[in-house]
Amino acid sequence: MIEHQVAIVTGASRGIGNAIATRLSGEGYAIVAVGTSELSGISANFAAIRQSRLPWIYVQADVSTREGRDRILSATLEEFGRIDVLVNNAGVAPKVRMDLLETSEESFDRVLGINLKSTFFLSQAVARIMCEAKAGNPALAPKIVNISSVSAYTSSTQRGEYCISKAAISMVTQLFADRLADSGINVYEIRPGVIATDMTSVVKEKYDAMIANGLTPIRRWGQPDDVAKAVWAACSGLLDFSTGEVINVDGGFHLRRL
Repeated sequence: MIEHQVAIVTGASRGIGNAIATRLSGEGYAIVAVGTSELSGISANFAAIRQSRLPWIYVQADVSTREGRDRILSATLEEFGRIDVLVNNAGVAPKVRMDLLETSEESFDRVLGINLKSTFFLSQAVARIMCEAKAGNPALAPKIVNISSVSAYTSSTQRGEYCISKAAISMVTQLFADRLADSGINVYEIRPGVIATDMTSVVKEKYDAMIANGLTPIRRWGQPDDVAKAVWAACSGLLDFSTGEVINVDGGFHLRRL
C-alpha cells in the first residue's frame, strides 16, 4: 500500500476536475484522474501533476456505468491499495438546451446518468472500501466531496434535467453524510456558480453582461482553481467537525439580494 493519501477525481481531464486533481496533487495526494477521453489526446492537461513528481494514474471510464465504476476502483486498489478521497466531479450539460416541455427522455437519462447516478453509486462503492479501511485504522480520515452547482436551487427551464441532477446531488450529499458520520467519513458539497469552463464558454457574452450588471456581488468569473481550493479546504482536516456542509463557490450569488 502506498504511503501517500490517494484521491480519485472524476471528470479530471479538463476544467474544474483537472484543477481539483492538480491542486490535490500539489498538496501531496496520489491522484487517480478519471475521464472518458483517450489519454493521448489530453496528456498535456496533466503536465502540472507530472511536475509534482507524485504518483498518479489516468483511468478512462464511463462513470455512468457499473463497468466503468468497477474499472476505476480496480485500477485504484491495484495501483495504490487505498482510497482516502473521492471527488465526484464528472458532469455534463444537455447536448441541446430545450424548453422544459420539449426535453427528451434520452437527454434526461444521459444527464442524470452521468451527473447523479455516478455520484450515488461511486460514493456507495467507495464508502464501503473506506469503512473497511477506517475500521482497520481509526487514524484515517476519509472524505467524499460532491461537486454540485447553483443550479441545485436556481431554475433554468432550458436545461431542466441539469438542474434536477444537481438538486439531487445535494440530497445525495446529505444522505451519505448522515449514513457515514458514525464511521468517521465526512461528506461535503461544493456548489460552484459561474465558472469559466468549456461548459460555460458557449454563453460567455451573456454572463459577461450579467456579471458586469451585478449578478454576483464579487464581479468576476469564477475560475476552476477557485473550486479546487474549496475541495482542498474540505480535504485538509480543517473542517473535520463539519459534514453535509455546502460550500458555495459562487461569488456571492447565493445571497439572492434585492
